[in-house]
Amino acid sequence: MQSSEIRRAFIEFFAERGHVQVPSSSLIPSDPTVLLTTAGMQQMVPYFLGLERPPHTRLTSIQKCFRTVDIDEVGDESHLTFFEMLGNFSIGDYFKAEAISWAWEFLTKWLGVPAERWYPTVHPDDEFSYQYWRDQIGVPTERIFKLEDNWWGPVGATGPNGPDSEIHYDRGMEYGCGRTECGPGCDCGRFLETWNLVFMEFYKEADGTQRPLPRKNIDTGMGLERISLIMQGVGSVFETDLFYPILSEAATIAGVRYKEQARVDRSLRVIADHARGVTFLVGDGVFPSNEGRGYVLRRVLRRAVRHGKLLGIERPFLNQLVDVVIELFSSYYPNLNEQRERIHRVIRHEEEHFQRTLSAGLSRFEALLDQLQRSGEQVLPGDEAFRLYDTYGFPLELTEELARESGFTVDRAGFERALERQRELSRASVGRFADTQRQRAELYAQFSERPTEFVGYDRLETTATIVGILGLSDLRQEAEAGEEIELILDRTPFYGEAGGQVGDTGEIVAETGIVTVEDTQRPTPELIVHRGRVREGSIRVGQSVRAIVDAERRAAIRRNHTATHLLHAALRRVLGEHAVQAGSLVAPDRLRFDFSHHESVSPEQLRRIEEMVNEQIVRDLRVEVRYLPLRDALAEGAIALFGEKYGDTVRVVSIDGFSKELCGGTHVSHTGEIGAFLITDETSVASGIRRIEAVTGLAAARLARTLIDVSEEAARRLHVVPEQLPEAIERLQQQVRDQQREIERLAADLAAARLAPLVERAARIDGFRVVSARIEVPSLDVLRRVGDRLRDAIGSGVVILGTAIENRPMILAMATPDAVQRGVHAGQVVQAVTPLLGGRGGGRPDIAQGGGADVSRLDEALAAARGEVERQLRNSTS
Repeated sequence: MQSSEIRRAFIEFFAERGHVQVPSSSLIPSDPTVLLTTAGMQQMVPYFLGLERPPHTRLTSIQKCFRTVDIDEVGDESHLTFFEMLGNFSIGDYFKAEAISWAWEFLTKWLGVPAERWYPTVHPDDEFSYQYWRDQIGVPTERIFKLEDNWWGPVGATGPNGPDSEIHYDRGMEYGCGRTECGPGCDCGRFLETWNLVFMEFYKEADGTQRPLPRKNIDTGMGLERISLIMQGVGSVFETDLFYPILSEAATIAGVRYKEQARVDRSLRVIADHARGVTFLVGDGVFPSNEGRGYVLRRVLRRAVRHGKLLGIERPFLNQLVDVVIELFSSYYPNLNEQRERIHRVIRHEEEHFQRTLSAGLSRFEALLDQLQRSGEQVLPGDEAFRLYDTYGFPLELTEELARESGFTVDRAGFERALERQRELSRASVGRFADTQRQRAELYAQFSERPTEFVGYDRLETTATIVGILGLSDLRQEAEAGEEIELILDRTPFYGEAGGQVGDTGEIVAETGIVTVEDTQRPTPELIVHRGRVREGSIRVGQSVRAIVDAERRAAIRRNHTATHLLHAALRRVLGEHAVQAGSLVAPDRLRFDFSHHESVSPEQLRRIEEMVNEQIVRDLRVEVRYLPLRDALAEGAIALFGEKYGDTVRVVSIDGFSKELCGGTHVSHTGEIGAFLITDETSVASGIRRIEAVTGLAAARLARTLIDVSEEAARRLHVVPEQLPEAIERLQQQVRDQQREIERLAADLAAARLAPLVERAARIDGFRVVSARIEVPSLDVLRRVGDRLRDAIGSGVVILGTAIENRPMILAMATPDAVQRGVHAGQVVQAVTPLLGGRGGGRPDIAQGGGADVSRLDEALAAARGEVERQLRNSTS
């Protein structure tokens, strides 16, 4: 039975039992506290918590999932990163009996797997499930196992959880350990956990207590890969139709065969799994970076490239596998085919970049291990692991994997310290209301049946009723002056932060008090929360109030939001259709727009983009808002963004044939209201992602005035007209460079002149002069100039110089050609003595340098260097 048939059968089975199918959500979850979608139930959490109203109380789905917890194990015959989870869910509808009965019916009757091959497990305290399996389903007691780990959740410190019942498939004694007590839960491969039925009946409080949920829920999950293994009768998931075509293509590229060498098989499995994973990640809008989910993508992709190299693949190859993945899965996930070009572009760019540094990084890694082995060490220093990460693009986990294969470990704490030093980022302060959605979920859930009516598209002021007051940790009936609160109204003109647009500010006025609104958030799609402080008097639930948005601030936000739509359209026209939105910020003082593009935008392109946006502003185009069925909007060519959830009816914002996007934000009515548009910066924020920052309206006018004033003042000081500033600045820079070189030459002359007596008193070792001295110089360049002159002055021998630059010790060694011929190696001299300085160094036989942190031992290091030169010369004659 092919995987596509299993998908179809599963959905049909539960549809016949009253379930509504929901499409797979993106691998980029809507919950900001979660990195990636790791389970089928993730998109159901808002329903389970009562934060959102489900489309039905019975749901079923086939969910894309990505987990990295076992990534180091991927390569064996069972562990995966990307997988598909078949699930059925009950939101306060049916419970244990139905979940167990239907799972058994699907496995034994619809799929036809013999009943005696299935072994259920239950939690020891779940007597109902044990008896139901035994008495109603008819499973013999010797095939029902009670296991302590049959308990699911919660995710985080608090949340819904409950016992579960797992259904295991007996693959046969040939897969087992042979022990009489072998059964589900054994570490051997005989019993394959196939389906997990989770009975969510409790909520864990912060103090650890479990309270029964008023509405019990069902969450089940069955891995498509595992049930396909069973239905196709193969030895591992990699031999199913979900993997084998990818694995086979990888083997063809590498010129190897599967199932002949264990080492080759492992690499082929890694590549097959990771090729699926990166294709789906990029398809859902993830881009490579050094943080978050982008780091996961980069790590998985680079691990695949490294295993390709182990198989002898020296050229980029992943896009060949991407095409196989798309052919296998696009019939069920059509966005893969729609995004094929973008997936190719992102993966090709990342793979080519890593291919260029991989060989050099591996050489560096092997040299480090060689040094550690010679010194008897087994731990790779954290700063060296960081250098592999920073210079060669090796994710830390890849370095750890390489080290493990050679019997070494990595100083992870040292790596983290080095990473932290490099970042030197200020930690953003966290507001008192910055709890996660999950932590405040219970408070918000109490208002889920009373959605907030948003009236802010058409008005900035309205009469409303207070329906809820939330303190820092509880619901309130009233609040007094000075208190921080969250306020919920039955209707509001305040826009809750969404789609990149920041939340509104303003005030809410009651007869008895005034609340200053400092931010507006939307913790659930239907609930708008006003965050702020009671400025005067007091307020209470049930009061009638006047909600007033800061009109000037909203107007600035509207200008910037419409400008992002114009910018998006201009980018696609100038750079190409691949330049799609990857994130945005629409604030009152500026706009920020992230988009997919693999190279910096040239000054000429930026000027054309800016000009194109301003052309639409000058034309004063009408901005039209319509509500359409999603299918009709997409058919019209409206742009939908990755990772966004859209309902059956969507809001379409059109700008007179120039732009058309699905958008819930606020906009101007005509583009002329924007006033002007100026790009202020263009940078890279991640691999394949660029960022443009810009200003509009009065902010653009103020910026233009400031730039004019600055250029005129600079021109006045340089005695030129503003148009001549670039040439005048270049002349000035050249003068500075010339003067700096002259200063360094004079400093070197002065230092060398002072050291002339040292040349006369140089030690003589086996016919060679050796000068070792500490000098005062302003820079490393001057140190090298002095070294060159002293080396020329001694004619034949070695020069070793030490200095302190910004209170950090530096050491330089130079050897004349005949000294090198006799066995002197300047690089080894420096390498031998820099540990005394708390650092490292090295170089060529004729010149080397190094440094450290302990300047107090510089004289000791110079003496040791002289001794090392003497040792090298003595050894060369012995």
